[in-house]
Amino acid sequence: MLTRMRARKAGIATLLPLAALGVSCGSADPQEVPGPAPVTSSAAAGALSIEEVAGGFEHGWDTGFLPSGEVLVPQRPGRIALVSGTTPGSTVTEVKADLSDVYARGEGGLMGLVVHPDFAETRRFTTCQTHQENGQPVDVRLVTWTLSQDGSSADRITDLLTGLPVNSSGRHSGCRPAIGPDGELLVGTGDSASAAVPQDRGSLGGKVLRIDLATGEPLPDNPFADSPDPAQQRVYSFGHRNIQGVAVRPVNGQIFAAEHGPSVDDEVNLIKAGGNYGWDPSRGGTEDSYDESVPMTDTERFPDAVSPVWTSGEITEAICGAAFVSGEQWGPLDGALAVVALKGQKMLLFTLDESGTVTEVALPPEFDDAYGRLRSVRSGPDGALYVTTSDGEDDKLLRVAPAS
Repeated sequence: MLTRMRARKAGIATLLPLAALGVSCGSADPQEVPGPAPVTSSAAAGALSIEEVAGGFEHGWDTGFLPSGEVLVPQRPGRIALVSGTTPGSTVTEVKADLSDVYARGEGGLMGLVVHPDFAETRRFTTCQTHQENGQPVDVRLVTWTLSQDGSSADRITDLLTGLPVNSSGRHSGCRPAIGPDGELLVGTGDSASAAVPQDRGSLGGKVLRIDLATGEPLPDNPFADSPDPAQQRVYSFGHRNIQGVAVRPVNGQIFAAEHGPSVDDEVNLIKAGGNYGWDPSRGGTEDSYDESVPMTDTERFPDAVSPVWTSGEITEAICGAAFVSGEQWGPLDGALAVVALKGQKMLLFTLDESGTVTEVALPPEFDDAYGRLRSVRSGPDGALYVTTSDGEDDKLLRVAPAS
């Protein structure tokens, strides 16, 4: 309750338990919550059409759209699928690639993916994956690949960035890449459930990283570019627990991250250069164990910690992928931030003002108890949202658009 009270005082848009609001089971009645962000149903913004594009995946972690209209889907056990299109009935084929080093345990494996902006010329894409040697986990790393002209195979070009921390259980392996507003690579990372990692700017875990997409090198205008530590030079923000979604706002380049809380306080954060987001399970280095009783954003220990723009409060939804809605066809939802949830098995649509403050949250009832755990969401070239499910068996790629 103290966390909830602090959130209200800070003006954070906080979502009450959805069952109590009567919207987790498909209620169409708009609901008000304390604070500035009322929860509504999608009836206020129009109904959604959800179509199955393809199925048969196993924990599809992301989507990457190709100029040809095809879609790459990385799967956590260490496979990449190529989907022939974005319409129902599209076919799925496996991309042959040497992914034998992927350490698929718990939350780790083959995770996020981005298609390079110059893919039409280079055929390149980059994945996030846990890496093993002789059966032992080594790190989480970014790997750049070249897709063959016929899409049947991919060759490993370079390990773009290595050394992201890994837990042998796979816990908090989160690794979500996104192309930044200037063509750079942004990467949200997990803290590997290691107590000291989030506040250690010399570690690549529990961070948003900002690097050159071609070389993996830090960018000269990064907030800690003057540090002698190459890892710290790559850090854009720190003090994160387990980032699962990164999205760049088209209208102004603001960066938002969706992050897992422990048993409370999932967060949506507006990422600021050099910002500390206040997660410190080491309690200032005094605790070796991973103490998850600390606040997600500890403003007592870190008075300058950046507060979230939204928190789930006394529940967790296990929010995951994030993407911005774009296109006039979306009506009042044009420009909203879409975030999907694993545990909550829903989509949340955040309306934001110019500063990035959440003013309203819509919960489309079309997702209620219908599609299971939702892992990723990306905005496609046609303006539709594409969502992957993550139940582990016959997972789906879904196309979400306004109902006609």
